Amino acid sequence: MTSLTGSIKPQSQQDVYNDPYFKSLIKRSLRYLSTGYPVHFTGPSGIGKTTLALHIAKQRKRPVLLINGNKDLSNEDLIGAYTGYRRKKLNDNFVRTVHKIEENISEEWVNGRLYEAVKEGYTVVYDEFTRSQPETNNLFLSILEEKILPLYGTKRTESFIDVHPDFSIIFTSNPAEYAGVYQSQDALLDRMVTLPVEYMDEEAETAIVTKKTKISEKKASAIVGFVNRVRGLCENDVASLSLRSSIMIAQVVERYNIKVKGDNPEFQDVCLDITLFPLRACSDESFEELKEKILEECKEV
Repeated sequence: MTSLTGSIKPQSQQDVYNDPYFKSLIKRSLRYLSTGYPVHFTGPSGIGKTTLALHIAKQRKRPVLLINGNKDLSNEDLIGAYTGYRRKKLNDNFVRTVHKIEENISEEWVNGRLYEAVKEGYTVVYDEFTRSQPETNNLFLSILEEKILPLYGTKRTESFIDVHPDFSIIFTSNPAEYAGVYQSQDALLDRMVTLPVEYMDEEAETAIVTKKTKISEKKASAIVGFVNRVRGLCENDVASLSLRSSIMIAQVVERYNIKVKGDNPEFQDVCLDITLFPLRACSDESFEELKEKILEECKEV
């Protein structure tokens, strides 16, 4: 899905982006983009890569285009295509005894998601680009290297359009071990500046959970602490728990006035429901063993 946006950054991210780690990351990213290099944020799912990319894109004071990577994304989606025909018929009966009929049929061209962005100099955020097929992503090699957008198979008179000088692009991706992710081409990675995005510290995560859910800071801190502890039960970073898990728990307990206490059965149920399945995907523990360990950590709240 494509979206044009003017005000992208949620207010809840403001305090986080004042953190020295993010201030440095944002400053460096803007420098690379202004110099003409694309930026690539990579890291585990759910740590805020997309929100960070959109925040940085807004700082460039250009229109912003969001493209979501997926295996069905095609060159036609990005470039454009002829999608049908336009028929124009003129019936000239000015002189009663003379009938003149003129009919024209022409193909209708529709611009793709990337066409306008390249032509007008948008800032593009290509989210989870490794979920798109490598053949589709080859299109970006010409954009980044030759500064042109090839119009493959479009039957247009021009074979390409020039990339606007203000055009820039931010890529995001999850590790290659994630399901549904393609191995990205070395040639494409070689043309971008890759910046790993790490998990936030507990204080930053607590600030986001508090502002997104309106829960008290004390409760948010307890929930974030619990999620971070059980995250350690995962034997790798793939399919591990993320900030989203803390937000989900906080939203449920706040809406239904569930006490955030380790000995509260309702709170225990919520914690188990939201954390057990993702942890099972990255742990060799049996169901009962993992459930017991999660409950032990929950009871510390």
